[in-house]
Amino acid sequence: MAADRPTDFVEQRTAPRLLGLVWALLVINTLGSQGAITVLPIPRPVAQMVTMGAVVAAFLFALLLNPKIQLRSSAYLLLLTLLLTVSIVSSMQLESGYGALFRCFRFTMFVATLWLLTRWWDDWLAFVRTHVLALSFVLLTVAVGLVVAPGLARPETYGGRLVGAIWPLTPPQVGQYAATVAGLVIMLWLGRHTTRTSALVVAVPAVGLLLLSHTRTALLGLIGGLVVAILSLISTSARARRVFTTTALVAGVGGMIAGAAVQTWFRRGQNDLTELTGREKVWEALLAAPRTLSERIFGVGLTNKSFSGLPIDSSWLAIYHEQGYLGLTIVAAFLLTLFGVAALRPPSLTRATALFLVVYCVIASYTEAGLGDASPYLLNLTIAAVLLTNVRPGETT
Repeated sequence: MAADRPTDFVEQRTAPRLLGLVWALLVINTLGSQGAITVLPIPRPVAQMVTMGAVVAAFLFALLLNPKIQLRSSAYLLLLTLLLTVSIVSSMQLESGYGALFRCFRFTMFVATLWLLTRWWDDWLAFVRTHVLALSFVLLTVAVGLVVAPGLARPETYGGRLVGAIWPLTPPQVGQYAATVAGLVIMLWLGRHTTRTSALVVAVPAVGLLLLSHTRTALLGLIGGLVVAILSLISTSARARRVFTTTALVAGVGGMIAGAAVQTWFRRGQNDLTELTGREKVWEALLAAPRTLSERIFGVGLTNKSFSGLPIDSSWLAIYHEQGYLGLTIVAAFLLTLFGVAALRPPSLTRATALFLVVYCVIASYTEAGLGDASPYLLNLTIAAVLLTNVRPGETT
């Protein structure tokens, strides 16, 4: 692989066009329907119709791709299906209202579409490139919003953090998409699946948007994921060794020179870096709320990831609230499964890239919800599962 000439992932199209459309629709479905004020006001019901319609369209197009419903076995998707079953059982109690049933329908379409796409899992590079292109388009709308309406893109209500002014995206969403794109493009470059120019053109603006979003979790996830991924390649990739050594030196020197600026960025106007902007109050109230045995085991059903009108902002507490101890067990099981499979695979680019995605999702799960329902995190973990089924013995970068 090292002798191959690098290719530009933007120009090379190996995936069926319909597969790219299906994946793009899944990404649209996970964008959400609330956030900042946009240039052209989008009523929330309209945004919800777009996102809900996107997952239904994705499922129908996936059926066109796979009319004979040829499926590939996947422990990750099997556990995700089990999580869906728990979500339906808990939501049928209607403790969270009829909205829980609509969320279950969306989750069902989401998981069913992922199953239909397993037929194409052998082409891991197509999935990674498609994911990068879809998320890059979302980031492009953020960049356009910053140019045409800088006041709306960095509103005072969010402390000047970058949001989506074209589609209503919150700063954590912008940070998550930017970190994912930057990390995946860097991994493609390490594996010589894209040129240095292409990597710089995509990764540098993505990191810039991440910094403007002021999302600490996304930055820590990007750094932590890349460190683990590159370390897993050091024994087989000279490029990975050079990158790790160079980055460590630059980070050390840069830390000494710009240490104060880095601290200011991380503090985000807070006096104590351990502050979580009020999240602890919501978490404490959620944990202290009285629950029946059924609610502890199965949860209260799918919600809008809030408690008493305030966002939960933690995947683990959101899962406990919505799917109970069973949900927590299942989510922990599919994360451990992905880690376990990665540990058993030989060093390779696909293994390293999967590790980046899983580590990023684990770090982000502490202060961001999404591991228990249709979300970009589950799309990232699906890409990780695809990558881990395509590790070949002796494969190097």
